[in-house]
Amino acid sequence: MGTRRGRERQEGLWVATATLARPASHPFYERLNRLLDECGFDDFVESACRRFYAASLGRPSLAPGMYFRLLMVGYSEGLDSERGIAWRAADSLGIRAFLRVALDESVPDQTTISRTRRLIDVEAHELVFGWILSVLAEHGLLRGKTIGIDATTLEANAALRSIVRRDTGECYDEFLRKLAEQSGIPTPTRAQLARLDRKRRKKGSNQEWMHPHDPDARITKMKDGRTHLAHKAEHAVDMETGAVVAVTVQPANAGDTQTVQETLAQAAEHLAVVAEAVNDATGAEMVQRQGPVEVVADKGYHSRDVVRDMQESGVRTYISEPQRLRQHWTGRQAEQRAVYANRRRVRGGRGSRLQRQRGEKLERVNAHLYETGRMRRVHIRGHSNILKRLLIHVSALNLGLVMRAVCGVGTPRGLQGNKLSDVLSAQLIIFAIILPLLSAESEIAGCA
Repeated sequence: MGTRRGRERQEGLWVATATLARPASHPFYERLNRLLDECGFDDFVESACRRFYAASLGRPSLAPGMYFRLLMVGYSEGLDSERGIAWRAADSLGIRAFLRVALDESVPDQTTISRTRRLIDVEAHELVFGWILSVLAEHGLLRGKTIGIDATTLEANAALRSIVRRDTGECYDEFLRKLAEQSGIPTPTRAQLARLDRKRRKKGSNQEWMHPHDPDARITKMKDGRTHLAHKAEHAVDMETGAVVAVTVQPANAGDTQTVQETLAQAAEHLAVVAEAVNDATGAEMVQRQGPVEVVADKGYHSRDVVRDMQESGVRTYISEPQRLRQHWTGRQAEQRAVYANRRRVRGGRGSRLQRQRGEKLERVNAHLYETGRMRRVHIRGHSNILKRLLIHVSALNLGLVMRAVCGVGTPRGLQGNKLSDVLSAQLIIFAIILPLLSAESEIAGCA
């Protein structure tokens, strides 16, 4: 039996880095870094973010490659806050190696990460998102013909009890006390205020109330039935490969029929950019150049205008139709033809298969991003800041598809208890031994 006294020893003055214990996630991050290096990730992000950095040398800044890698760690490790990302990066040798931070260097703290996020605009994050889509296309993991669209709610970093009236700026407690005084209760207790609040109807109107520090948050009902301030994230997913081709952040009280057009337009724009770069380079039609041809969605996206607009734009819809009363089509012949055509496609064999795949592809993406990836509650405020974090969060998920195709594991946690981790570790050790020998042989040959 091992004892504490038996393990006591004097620490050595020098420690060889090759003898340090390697965590189980280390082979995954090493392989991911090799993939990013082969594709020229650091050169691309440095050129895309160069305008946000000063030309002269000043205070040492957070390199763009390290910043985007830190946000990817949030998805890989299931960390919801930038403070947690910084703490985990400082604690893990595997993540230190992924970030290329030496053992005698300090990892960027939460303040540095958040400041860099505020300085780099949304367009630069979208460029990184599109670049990773092109990596997927080069590996044959992006088609863009059939797109599935789904949305979910994200709990905002704001409390309902802190909301104020839009017109007067009056807080909620002050508003209730005035109502109590008008009802004949001069000094109401907290229990009386709660009872008075329960009896009111339509008390959570987004037209009347807002949060002073997060005006983009909206009062809405969450997935678990709670009422909270929240945001809405909507995704467009390639139904053939499971890659996310677009993500948008919308007001939580906006209906699906109001937000689908923006998400679909973003997906078409990203696919066009990727197709122009990849198809021309390979000489083959790997990605749909004209944008999505088919759209799959649940019944929340079904309306006459949505189906008609998509049909007029040349997109076939497979949108589930909710149960409705008898409809009247007087003067709405175009909508009638579009709705009936969508109904025939949904009831067909292909429509049934796509609806089954919708639950597999779309719901699985939401689970990976917001349950396993821990982004169900955001710790930043404002749609632009949330979108920045989501774009890189989704990019890490897309890189996981490439890693799964290359080495069979999409996340570092997938290596836990997996024999593949031993194989990857052996490959990396062999690679580390052979590469210096090859470089030495090339130097000797050059001298000769």
